[in-house]
Amino acid sequence: MSARPAIFVSHGSPMLMFEPVPARAFLSALGAEIGRPKAIVAVSAHWETSAPRASTVARPPTIHDFGGFPDELYRVQYPAPGAPDVARRAIDLLGKAGIAGAIDPGRGLDHGAWVPLALMYPDADVPVTQLSVQTPLGPAHHVALGRALAPLREEDVLVLATGSATHNLMTMERGVHDAPPPWARAFDDWLAAALESGDEDDLVNYRRRAPYAREAHPRDEHLLPVFVAFGAAGAGAKGRRLHRSFTHGSLSMAAFAFE
Repeated sequence: MSARPAIFVSHGSPMLMFEPVPARAFLSALGAEIGRPKAIVAVSAHWETSAPRASTVARPPTIHDFGGFPDELYRVQYPAPGAPDVARRAIDLLGKAGIAGAIDPGRGLDHGAWVPLALMYPDADVPVTQLSVQTPLGPAHHVALGRALAPLREEDVLVLATGSATHNLMTMERGVHDAPPPWARAFDDWLAAALESGDEDDLVNYRRRAPYAREAHPRDEHLLPVFVAFGAAGAGAKGRRLHRSFTHGSLSMAAFAFE
């Protein structure tokens, strides 16, 4: 069996579950396109910890970590089984790479994980563990974290990194899905070019080298998962764009595969 590509998806607003936008259609087809893995390690921007943590919950609860949305969204459940053995394997691999981590026996799936997973694998039959990000440690740390997890790809485990190619909630225009501001498009173009060329130096220094980096990402947390997926494909990896669209004005819904 060949190694599974690592995947980065932009998860957007939790309302993506219901919005008839291109990104929803893309994610709804992605699971069938890439096939059903043995398990999933979901690296979500919505779980930030000081050191890596992996969830070992046998039945991860669905976390509705948002407010102000319609009642129907809070009724959504994603009852996928957990993947505690894969979580322990991930923490062991990190330790062997010199990255100290720990298991978390209580963490469920936040919307960064369950929204794309519910679209990709609606039967909720693929075991999943969630892995946290460490925002203060920056992009290079997350590339290293991904490199440590690379053996999972040979074990039929999907490394699914989920964040947002652009993420500035102050600039969102709810309901506007086809008119991104020029700065969002410029950053999205730069990111795609850097990933497709595999330019690791540019990527880890995106704050200084990408156009409109501050506008695209006031904080790093929603871009950090892409570095994990990039790292998981190994040194010299290049990204392949799977999808491009925008929702709510400035939110890029870009997705990439790394292999």
